[in-house]
Amino acid sequence: MADSRTYRIKEIFYTLQGEGAQTGRPSVFCRFSKCNLWNGRESGRKAATCNFCDTDFIGTDGQNGGVYTARELTRILSELWPSDASSGQKTGAPYIVCTGGEPLLQLDEALIEVFHQQGFEVAIETNGTLPVPKGVDWVCLSPKGASNIVVTACDELKLVYPQMEALPERFVHIDATHRYLQPMDTTALVTSGLIASEANTASTLRETLDYCLQNPQWKLSLQTHKWLGID
Repeated sequence: MADSRTYRIKEIFYTLQGEGAQTGRPSVFCRFSKCNLWNGRESGRKAATCNFCDTDFIGTDGQNGGVYTARELTRILSELWPSDASSGQKTGAPYIVCTGGEPLLQLDEALIEVFHQQGFEVAIETNGTLPVPKGVDWVCLSPKGASNIVVTACDELKLVYPQMEALPERFVHIDATHRYLQPMDTTALVTSGLIASEANTASTLRETLDYCLQNPQWKLSLQTHKWLGID
């Protein structure tokens, strides 16, 4: 039952979506703890399938983090969404982005249903290695490395580029409304010593631009939230 199961959440915050087809859209981000492609510790980065990850998803110690039932979690998410001062009604179209780590390690139909009951549109950002539960309104699929992808249809396919084991040609079979390439932010790899500082993000941006120009079925996605200095 939805009220008995608990969910481990790293952090919850209200911001603008910074990437992909929903860039600029006000969103409540709900970051689930844990991932199945990296344990989140620097000691495990070299062997990780997704060794370029720049996100802290370990534990429950982030902003609004904790272990919650579906009702408790939905209450926090709802409180973060703006309401009209006079009527108390939610303004705009309430929108949750379930991210991680890998949200599908925890996100289930029961939780999605509680989100919907409170009027939220539910989006996920997933690496595609686990099936998507019924009820998700927007699926952003972002494959990593040589992982086995079981999701074959999505609203947007967003590839971090370049990944030698996850090049765009590998995903021509994916049914996606939008296809984006996002230049790899190499900061974590440089900091950890896995690549030289010369292999920087500026060079991956150039590579991504060139690929999109040569393959116009792909569009460029930028991490605008980092440029703007917001979460």
